[in-house]
Amino acid sequence: MSSIRQHPLGGGGHQLLDYLKRMQAENPAFFYAVQNDNDHSAGNIFWADATSRVNYSNFGDAIILDTTYKTNRYRMPFASFTGFNHHGLPVLFGCALILNEAESSYIWLFRTFLQAMSGHYPVSITTDFDPLIQVAVAQVLPPTRHRVSTGSIFRETRERLAHLWLSNPDFETDFRKCVNESETIDEFESYWPSLLEKYCVMDNEWLQSMYNARHHWVPVYLQDTFFGEISMMDKNECLNAFFDGYVNASTTIQLLVRQYEKAVLTWHERELKADYDTINTNPLLKTPSPMEKQAASLYTRKIFLKFQDEFIETMANPATKIEDSGTITTYRVAKFGEKTKSQIVTFNSFEMKASCSCLMFEYSGTICRHILSVFRAKNVLRLPSQYVLKRWTRNAKAGGFSDEHASEFPSSSGDSVTVRYNNLRQEAIRYVEEGAKSIQIYHVAMKALNEAVKKVAAVKSQSIGTAGGDTVSNGERDELIAAEEDVHSYQSAEEKQKKIRELTAELETTNQRCEVYRANLLAVLRDMEEQKMNLSVKVQNARLSLKE
Repeated sequence: MSSIRQHPLGGGGHQLLDYLKRMQAENPAFFYAVQNDNDHSAGNIFWADATSRVNYSNFGDAIILDTTYKTNRYRMPFASFTGFNHHGLPVLFGCALILNEAESSYIWLFRTFLQAMSGHYPVSITTDFDPLIQVAVAQVLPPTRHRVSTGSIFRETRERLAHLWLSNPDFETDFRKCVNESETIDEFESYWPSLLEKYCVMDNEWLQSMYNARHHWVPVYLQDTFFGEISMMDKNECLNAFFDGYVNASTTIQLLVRQYEKAVLTWHERELKADYDTINTNPLLKTPSPMEKQAASLYTRKIFLKFQDEFIETMANPATKIEDSGTITTYRVAKFGEKTKSQIVTFNSFEMKASCSCLMFEYSGTICRHILSVFRAKNVLRLPSQYVLKRWTRNAKAGGFSDEHASEFPSSSGDSVTVRYNNLRQEAIRYVEEGAKSIQIYHVAMKALNEAVKKVAAVKSQSIGTAGGDTVSNGERDELIAAEEDVHSYQSAEEKQKKIRELTAELETTNQRCEVYRANLLAVLRDMEEQKMNLSVKVQNARLSLKE
């Protein structure tokens, strides 16, 4: 039987539920659920507002479940699902109160999360070390790559091997070096037994269990999977800090809603500021390369600066051809003066595809200096489209859930009525969010909706009329219906795609203008506050001067 760690909800629970009910009444796209009392797990709560659900449709390829707010002496049984947006900033997907930490609670939590997100699986999920979470992820999210944060592994190891930490101060440094500085699997496999032998802990059960689970937490084993982190240097030590500074040891259930709203507002303002900087300021180009200019026009500011750093490094990391088999060419890329450390890049000139042994693109979705160096050697002047992930571009929020990772996002329920309903609802949420931003967009959106309603009604009446005919057999009728639907779908698809492109372009342009106006307004308000403060200081100084 799995253990159950219980936390009292207290009187604040009723206030939280009242808040969730009120929010859903105001916006039907606000999602919340409360677990029933089976398996001793009554009271667990999950919620996600409309913005969080849209965020997931854009950036839900890599998610983080942060449960640190109920550990490290925190009294809050609070957990959050977060990720990173196109600026590399933390973005919220949903929140939960895990009042009864049982295996069944986490299974319910992940199933409820999937339900709220229209059954779309993430490519990867990062969590703290917790056997209960590990079992739940394996059961509910089988296609998702599960990573355990190294920070939680280091904390757990320090607690379990406290005597070793105290008697051997250098153990922690060597342990971290083994985990974080191993650049290849062979390096780690060589370093690990040497570490255990050096400190005479070859038979330690905890370290043995961690070695057996190395594919879930040692960075070098996880580099072939997308985790949405811009830098591979962070080595997965810390989880997303969306609620840091807002939820802590002194936070009560009564204060949770207020702190939750403050955190959401703060990060929204930071995103607006990042949008404003990306749209209204031009980054300084350091070369005359058309590829650098192309990247500056595609990426958000922060992602472009990351690209630019890698691009400039190609000058110090030349590519040397080591094998050529026609279409496939293999290169060794190394920094000047560092022959021992190099990366291998294979380049397919027919498909314009390259793969690097550093796996930076697979891990972060941003292209590495090694592939860029090969592009330079092959005179590739523009970034091939497959190396520009939409989620890192200025237009990351345009369009639907389908993106670079579409094939990696299976649906949890198959092609069912529920899935179709959830997909339509998700797109409707996005449409409403965009359509309400200005009166101009509102009128365009309403006109498009009216046209869509007429087309749906026409298809529905045609299907009913065809199905009602008795002059053909069942098999012939099915073929006739299918043929007519194919023709109608082909004709309407052309019109719809054209209309969608027109509306998307108009919505995007107007949306950018709105964001600029908002950012300008925030800047004006800040200037007014500063001027007010300066004026107050001057008045105070003047009064002091008069008294003297």
